[in-house]
Order: sequence, then structure tokens, then C-alpha cells
Amino acid sequence: MSYRGAIFDVDGVLVDSPHERAWRETLQLLMETDWRDVRPETSYTPDRFTPAVYQEVVAGKPRMSGARAALDYFEVPDAESRAEEYAQRKQRQVVELIEAGKFLAFPDALRFILAVKELGVLVAAASSSKNAGLFLEQIRLDAFASEQGLDYGFIEPGLTLQNVFDADVTGRDFPQGKPHPMIFLTAAEELGVAPQDCFVIEDATSGVQAAKAGEMAALGVARLEDEELLHRAGADLVVTTLDDVDLDALAEGRLEQRTG
Repeated sequence: MSYRGAIFDVDGVLVDSPHERAWRETLQLLMETDWRDVRPETSYTPDRFTPAVYQEVVAGKPRMSGARAALDYFEVPDAESRAEEYAQRKQRQVVELIEAGKFLAFPDALRFILAVKELGVLVAAASSSKNAGLFLEQIRLDAFASEQGLDYGFIEPGLTLQNVFDADVTGRDFPQGKPHPMIFLTAAEELGVAPQDCFVIEDATSGVQAAKAGEMAALGVARLEDEELLHRAGADLVVTTLDDVDLDALAEGRLEQRTG
């Protein structure tokens, strides 16, 4: 059987967002100002907040959970009470970066979502980020398709990435975040597709785990040389670019890497 639904994470899958930068720079600022008195009690140094740490500890989680996870990782005292300040400051910075256009859409992801849509698969956006809509509404798929020489019948003038989705559950407050499957199960429900007939596109281990917990196939995108982490999380296929997904196999309900 072929897949009937495709559920896309946003940050790290569709867009190279400034979230990692905002989490990292906000914590450094706090450690150098308001929290400098507790810094000697922590394991934090700026160079320890690496992309790998971000992917393993923070990525894919709701804002408060991500803030708490980062503070716990660096052994910051009173992490629970400090998490809200950290999360709020990070949010202000990330909105400033987004509004300044400090992000880009991954071309391979835009090609892939257009190809998936052309196959007749319903598509949903599912991200815990409250800022996902800010990205999606700014990305013009009609202009991208024209630049790429892609001619799909469903592309109309003014089509944005936000418009292309058949369901959008980004930015909602769910009682349980990833790796719990609630966000993906909700996306499948709003698509009107059984979870077993969906595949999820994720770049974070927590997202892959959530997909598998929801009995969905998981396609991992390793943009940060973290193939092994995604494999260990249970991804059915891991690629470094979505251009490597075999579209013919996908049309037949299989996640396989393109050969040749």
C-alpha cells in the first residue's frame, strides 16, 4: 500500500531556523549577566553548547521543555525556576531573527514536499514551535518552483509553504510533547489518515521516537552529521538530503534511498 499522509517537522527539516542560535546565544548572555553568580556551579562553557548537544538535548521539544533540558544538561542550579526566564528571552531573540530574515528554506525539502504533494499524498506540518507559522508564510513556493523549472498543476500564483499543507498543527499546546506521539497522531487525524498510512519527516531523535511511538514510518534527515543518532532512535530511513529519497519507491509505500 502507498502512503496517504506525510507529516513534516519544520525547524531543521523545512527551514534552517535561528532557533539553535537563539538558544545558544541567550544562555551565554544570561551566564555573562544575570546568572553570572551561579555560573561557577554549572558545567556550562560557550564551546560546550555544540550543534550535537542542541540536537540531542533541545531540538524538537516544546519551548519550556527545551529550556529545562538545556539547563539540566549544563547542571544549572534551580533549573525549574530559571527555565521560564530562559525560554522567554530566547523567544524574543528568535522572533527578532526571523523578522530580520535570518533563516532560509532548505531547497531539497521544498523539492521533496512538492514531489510528495504531486504523488497525491496529503501533507501536514507538525512542530511544537510557536514560530513555525512565521517561517511558513514567508516562503513562496510559486517563485521557488519557477526558479527550479518545476511544473506541478497545483502551484498557483502566490502559493506559500503554509498554503500547501492540508493540515497544520504547529505551535499548539499539547499536554505531552515529543517523544510522545500526540502531535503526530493529531496531524494524522486532521488529515483523515490512519497513523499506519503516514510517514513523518524529522531531524531530531525525539521526533523520530514520537513517530515510531505513533506507529508511523520515520524518515530521518541528518543535516548535522547525526545519522547514527537518528538510526538509533528508530528511523526507517536516514538521508543527508531529501533529494536522496527514492520517489518511485515512496509512491509504492516504501522508504528507500535513491540509487545511482
